[in-house]
Amino acid sequence: MSANEALLTLEGWYTYHNFRTINWEKWRAASEQERKAALDELHSLIRTWEANEEQKEGSTAVYSILGHKADLVFMFLRPTLQELDAIKTAFNKTRFAAFTEAPYSYVSVVELSNYVNNPGEDPKANPHVRDRLYPILPKWEHICFYPMNKKRDLQDNWYMLTMQERQEMMRSHGLIGRKYAGKVKQIIGGSVGFDDWEWGVTLFANDPLEFKHIVYEMRFDEVSARFGEFGNFLVGNVLNSESLESLLEV
Repeated sequence: MSANEALLTLEGWYTYHNFRTINWEKWRAASEQERKAALDELHSLIRTWEANEEQKEGSTAVYSILGHKADLVFMFLRPTLQELDAIKTAFNKTRFAAFTEAPYSYVSVVELSNYVNNPGEDPKANPHVRDRLYPILPKWEHICFYPMNKKRDLQDNWYMLTMQERQEMMRSHGLIGRKYAGKVKQIIGGSVGFDDWEWGVTLFANDPLEFKHIVYEMRFDEVSARFGEFGNFLVGNVLNSESLESLLEV
């Protein structure tokens, strides 16, 4: 193989981020009965997602989103793209969906890079690896999502580095992430061939300042400083049945 050989990755569940904005004018104009019917239908759908998670056949998280980019995000992990498509279609058929628009979405697959491995071992036989490939999403207080690429510019072309060079850089990059164990939960979605960026990164934390701290610290690491390109960041707060009702109360 060439010195800059492709890395073999490990893949788990497929991932779909469904960002929605609420048409508040339309929502306020609806009758109380119409709003109640829409919410009842949404809650019923959420219960089916929760049952799926209890069976460990996927995972779902619902968050409000700050700023103008979106009001809500529904994040889904499922074994197949067909299941994600069925979820999208079922949601779009609800009364509630008629009061929303979809400004953004993201499709990927949970991915682990295999820069550090034990030759001869099946990594998916490792329970720790399986937990990372097929995770139950933590319902922590806050979420942060952003897409990213690795540069392909002149002297800073990630894909022209040797495997050894990439391994060494990613090892030091990973050490920074380990400092935030228990504070930040990270889900990496590989999206080459699936969406507009190469990865979609989802972070969960109970203290939103941890998002700022980990992203800022990693900016000084060579992997990010030389090779990282980042899209828009979307951040928000966890929703349960009660807080969702409160959010939509008019």
